[in-house]
Amino acid sequence: MVGVIPPEFEYHAPDSVDAAIGLLQTSAGGAKVLAGGMSLIPLMKLRLAGPKVLVDITHIPTLYDFKEEGDWLILGAARRINDLNDSKLIGSKYPLLGDAAAHIADPLVRNMGTVGGNVCHGDPGNDLPACMLALGAQYTVRGPKGSRTIPAKEFYQDTFVTALDPSEILTAVQVPKAQPGDGGAYLKMERKVGDFAIAAVAVQLRLDAGGAIGQAGIALTNVGPTALLAPKAAAYLLKKKPTDADLLAAAKLAAEAAQPAADLRGPVDFKRGIVQTLTQRAIKQAWTRAGGRS
Repeated sequence: MVGVIPPEFEYHAPDSVDAAIGLLQTSAGGAKVLAGGMSLIPLMKLRLAGPKVLVDITHIPTLYDFKEEGDWLILGAARRINDLNDSKLIGSKYPLLGDAAAHIADPLVRNMGTVGGNVCHGDPGNDLPACMLALGAQYTVRGPKGSRTIPAKEFYQDTFVTALDPSEILTAVQVPKAQPGDGGAYLKMERKVGDFAIAAVAVQLRLDAGGAIGQAGIALTNVGPTALLAPKAAAYLLKKKPTDADLLAAAKLAAEAAQPAADLRGPVDFKRGIVQTLTQRAIKQAWTRAGGRS
């Protein structure tokens, strides 16, 4: 059947990051990193992608970190999405990530798909990029010249275009360690269970000593060429114990930050309206989880 069988490719399963980087270098741009394969394999079957070499990183033990260390929560790039669902640490201290992980596609995808794959693919419909933007996360990547750290807000450049060089591998995602007074939420509207979002909103708040919002991050899924920050909406919330009027004002600013395109999931105004409604609800839920009181 035409279009459903990928072209021939070489398959390698290195057991170290250095070996994987070496394979990427020698392929002269013809290699792709394979983790869960939930996005790459379908593209290959449809011949929308045709790498000559696949470098499977799931056999590299150092890519499976999952711990709080210093000021960070460290998530190894090869960790499965379902690890976030099953983790008591995530559920209790990082509810924004737990919300998103529970609504990514279906159980098969969550069991196979990886944290690294979800954040690296550059698809504006993926759920974790907006979460990482709202959380102020950073990505540790490694290549022939060594390791470097890229803030999530600098990582996404365009649809399927990121700051990752072809010979670099994401090794870990670093999320700021949860503190007392933190709370987050991720709300998503989809046409059916398992679909990409029509729109989704990630909100992360930190309350100050007086119980007002001291830090805020708001980011949007699938309403632009990449996951998008809504900085004006986040800034509006600072120093406030938000009232209903504040929720509405911040939500309107988030809707203004959206850059939706009309498609089969709906027209532009419809998507902006969803962003506004979800932002109000997500701020309220994050505020409650942070221990906020009106």
